[in-house]
Amino acid sequence: MTDTPPHSEPARAEPAHAFGFETRQLHAGQRPDPNTGARAVPIFQTTSYVFEDPESAAAYFNLQEYGNTYSRIMNPTVAVFEERVANLEGGAGAVAFASGIAAQAAALFTLLQPGDHVVCSTALYGGTVNQLKHMLRKMSVELTWVDPDDPQAWRRAVRPDTKAFFAETIGNPGGNVLDIETVAAIAHEHELPLIVDNTFATPYLCRPIEWGADIVVHSATKFLGGHGTSIGGVVVEAGTFNWSNGRFPVVAEPSPAYHGLRFHETFGTYGYLMKLRAETLRDLGAALAPLNAFLFLQGLETLSLRMQRHVANARAVAEFLAAHPLASNVTYPGLPESRYQPLVAKYLPLGAGAVFSFDCAGGRAGGQDLIRGVTLWSHLANVGDAKSLIIHPASTTHRQLGDDELRAAGVGPGTVRLSVGLESVEDLIWDLRQAFALVAATAVSA
Repeated sequence: MTDTPPHSEPARAEPAHAFGFETRQLHAGQRPDPNTGARAVPIFQTTSYVFEDPESAAAYFNLQEYGNTYSRIMNPTVAVFEERVANLEGGAGAVAFASGIAAQAAALFTLLQPGDHVVCSTALYGGTVNQLKHMLRKMSVELTWVDPDDPQAWRRAVRPDTKAFFAETIGNPGGNVLDIETVAAIAHEHELPLIVDNTFATPYLCRPIEWGADIVVHSATKFLGGHGTSIGGVVVEAGTFNWSNGRFPVVAEPSPAYHGLRFHETFGTYGYLMKLRAETLRDLGAALAPLNAFLFLQGLETLSLRMQRHVANARAVAEFLAAHPLASNVTYPGLPESRYQPLVAKYLPLGAGAVFSFDCAGGRAGGQDLIRGVTLWSHLANVGDAKSLIIHPASTTHRQLGDDELRAAGVGPGTVRLSVGLESVEDLIWDLRQAFALVAATAVSA
């Protein structure tokens, strides 16, 4: 018999500690390198890996054991980035790709087959619209475009061959805020997954999986990296969707690429992710470079701090524009007068992102004059950089869209899109103010 102090209680196990977002953005998915003690994640700049023996090599290639085989499929530096993003998004796991558009294509390619149908929000990035329209048409996949603000439009669009809903947390460039929980519930009524592009919000401002989304995609090129040096993308899956519900033979039925392996039955929670990596990434080959993964990890370490400043600056710039006589239709959902305020309060309580648009007086000529007039804002086709960026979508990122598609995406002839960076906000506003003087002069002379 053990000695027990009088009146003592049995020892209680301490509950597992839940680490905060800021801690996880620094540490998730990595420990100091066991061989060298390196604190920073090493860059494993290698194409391939030595196998222990023939049996281990065979087990890796048969997916019977998990290990590094070839850097097109997996790499230790990339793996840390994947695990960290999955942790921050609250997903079961993630697979990284060479670009955001590649991640998006792979997410859909993994679950679709010819004859399928996808319901898409009209408030999407122009490059996404082009990809969905043209790539999926080549795959004989049909699309239905719906107003993301109308829940019943999503429900009406569902067909027997529908396989997914696709939308963005914050629409580009119209600033639509998706009612994630409602749209996810409609998707799940029909045993369909909701795929959400969370690039503009980042997991710091919104985590769609917590509201019912099944798959989250990111262009890591944007806010996750934050420095404008690297291109990459990532797909995160919740791990809760039932891919064996009879609607997804591509994921659930025997795979001819793996001798009849049933991915969902074999890997359960990780079935979709394993197929995404072992088949889609392997065969499309859009692998994220280890150096880019390393650079994205540097960006993730300051994500929360950067997003706080992005949001504060964006709100100040939006307020300036909302009061300016040569600007109208400011689409920043964080403004008090925005019709998306209730959804911002629910899904984006820390801020409504830092990318939005407005209409410049003078139409196309006025918008182009404004861009000619700025000196601090960089005129280029990107968002999510630490530096502030400006562009005229109708003549650049959305130029492939027709007039009806432009209107549906919230793009007019004078629409200007801003990605508000981390500079002193007084300087950003000064630059816009002096550029508006050029717009006013041109309008008067005309």
